[in-house]
Amino acid sequence: MSKKIPINKPSITELEVSYVNDAIANGWGEKCYDYIHRFEKDFAKYQGTNHALATSSCTGAIHLALMALGVKEDDEVIIPEITWIASAEPILYIGAKPVFVDVLEDTWCLDPQKLEEVITPKTKAIIVVHIYGNLSNMNQIMAIAKKYNLVVLEDAAEALGSEYYGKKAGSIADAGVFSFHGTKTMTTGEGGILVTNNETVYEKAKILNDHGRNAKDPENKMFWMRDYGYKYKMSNLQAALGCAQISRIEELVNKKREIFNWYKELLKDIPCQLNPEFEHTKNSYWLPTVVFDKYLNFDREAFFELCKESGIDSRPFFFPLSSLPMFEDRKGNIVSYDIFERGINLPSYHDLEKSDASKIVNLLIKFINTNA
Repeated sequence: MSKKIPINKPSITELEVSYVNDAIANGWGEKCYDYIHRFEKDFAKYQGTNHALATSSCTGAIHLALMALGVKEDDEVIIPEITWIASAEPILYIGAKPVFVDVLEDTWCLDPQKLEEVITPKTKAIIVVHIYGNLSNMNQIMAIAKKYNLVVLEDAAEALGSEYYGKKAGSIADAGVFSFHGTKTMTTGEGGILVTNNETVYEKAKILNDHGRNAKDPENKMFWMRDYGYKYKMSNLQAALGCAQISRIEELVNKKREIFNWYKELLKDIPCQLNPEFEHTKNSYWLPTVVFDKYLNFDREAFFELCKESGIDSRPFFFPLSSLPMFEDRKGNIVSYDIFERGINLPSYHDLEKSDASKIVNLLIKFINTNA
């Protein structure tokens, strides 16, 4: 039986095992936060930010970030139409309203022009999503935010290692968030992190993440707090895994880039668009993504069935969020509604071999030739 090719899985070495074993054996009592603090420090250093707050998920990090940035009930938060629903859910937790905006054809990220068109007196924040490792047009978006006095959150869950004019994705806006789910470039099993250069935002998020407890409150006593909060904390065991992974981050990102370039060469004769990398950006290519030219009439569900029969995992391009039943559709977001059915993600786990990439692309080419 031929080996199964997963869409993604973590790269785990003896280093990760040794760190986690140490946390299991010794990371208790006075040492129960040691790996967490170390991970936050190491991650902030990699990002070039002043602060990092480790969380149990990226979704939790978004929730904390929005509250710390001052988003409240009935505020409007602008968000790209194409993203995973976790980018939008924390807006709803707060009782604010997500406003879905179309994406650009070349990056699949938020369209700055369309963004400016939907700003109202209720608009409080913008969430930009660096989808699949691609970079949003941050200069334009930050200029618009400044013009209208809005806060900006970078959802860089899929863009760890991507860079925009030399700055790490997630470090450019008022705050940034990342995911360490097992499918991501680096992992803590589950988990996320919030990064920021704004000390006030960091302190607010830190208090909210500790059930509302504030160690600097003059009335501070054990188990006493001025207001309620949340618990999105990362465990010390997860952070130990994260410490090992962040020490290997350049290796992990470089491997992603190598895998993408295999696909780019193999797909050079296929009429499609791949993740872009412009002169001023570095794409970490979390997931090699293909959007096929319209005239091919690519039947992705049929292709997924063929992949399944061949032991190959695959993923669809994200649905437009407003197409989901809980939202009012915004079919005027023409680009998003046009491209999603033509898009697929390809396997890119770190142990993928070039021969695996060739097998996948050969299957794809055969499918296209048969169904054209």
